[in-house]
Amino acid sequence: MTTKSIWYKPVSIATLNEENAGTLNAHLGMEFTEAGPDYLTASMPVDHRTVQKYGILHGGASMALAETVGSIAGTLVINPEEYICFGMEINANHIRSARSGRVYATARPLHLGGRTQVWDIRISDEDGQLICVCRHTVAVVPKNR
Repeated sequence: MTTKSIWYKPVSIATLNEENAGTLNAHLGMEFTEAGPDYLTASMPVDHRTVQKYGILHGGASMALAETVGSIAGTLVINPEEYICFGMEINANHIRSARSGRVYATARPLHLGGRTQVWDIRISDEDGQLICVCRHTVAVVPKNR
């Protein structure tokens, strides 16, 4: 069974990564890695930029990765000529720690409404072990507002 694409227009991973230049995303080493018909994935290294003093992935870095992939996914399902998206709320459950390698955040929509979106974001390590589960609510606002 083929899943219908949720994206407003085709997604270019290269363009998403180019748009990271000069942002927090770039500073933390985030990279978009995959866009499926109903999901977007980005990765981030577990290194000196993203760990806390005990050498494990900082919960705030996980939240930054989750908010990034959720917010960018949100902007990719709307008409960018008419609307913009803003994060309204995000929460997380930190399940397991990570000490090295990369973590991968995959955003999938739970709700795509005219004024709000809700995204489920799962962060896993390179072995596919669940690190963090997030729920991110995005506001969809008309540009002329």
